[in-house]
Amino acid sequence: MGVAAKIAPSMLSSDFANLASEAQRMLDCGADWLHMDIMDGHFVPNLTIGAPVIESLRKHSKTYLDCHLMVTNPLDYVEPMGKAGASGFTFHVEVSKENWQELVQRIKSKGMKPGVALKPGTPIEEVYPLIEGENPVEMVLVMTVEPGFGGQKFMPEMMDKVRTLRKKYPALDIEVDGGLGPSTIEMAASAGANCIVAGSSVFGAAEPAHVISLLRNSVEEAQSVG
Repeated sequence: MGVAAKIAPSMLSSDFANLASEAQRMLDCGADWLHMDIMDGHFVPNLTIGAPVIESLRKHSKTYLDCHLMVTNPLDYVEPMGKAGASGFTFHVEVSKENWQELVQRIKSKGMKPGVALKPGTPIEEVYPLIEGENPVEMVLVMTVEPGFGGQKFMPEMMDKVRTLRKKYPALDIEVDGGLGPSTIEMAASAGANCIVAGSSVFGAAEPAHVISLLRNSVEEAQSVG
């Protein structure tokens, strides 16, 4: 599999009062991306951050800001997120079945990388048209917990989706998010995930750099075997 391992600490688990220094700390520990959870209080019950926070963080960091939009109307967010400096814009398939082509086009026109996410209850087949369309998404995010809150337990049964995707699309970036850490990374890596979002397992660790390195090594080892 020729897809690079990317470790993306979830800033939802960081100290929001010190976001810039927390971001830098993660990058110093070896993170590739920073994962930003944007929730609207409607698609998911929780409410987190929006474009103003992305814009503030962008002033302090040139790194890839991997933005996951758990929102009911992703089209409304494309312009502000693009202006704020988001690098990746991952929307949910459940809310974009009617207009995903326009959505992907707009995301790309703002210089962001389009991705699509799916909740645990959504069949994997629903994202195929978005990967195979004329204007395809560039990443699929398989949620391994119900979106909306950090600190949930990893759902191993979601690895069937990852395996199916990896077999069908060998060069696709496949991201997993929810309950990832040293005890679950091997399941995700061997299934074929290469972009790993980890929140509490990194931020709660005595040595975050060690955890990030372990996650990366698991992905790279699984790829060399696969």
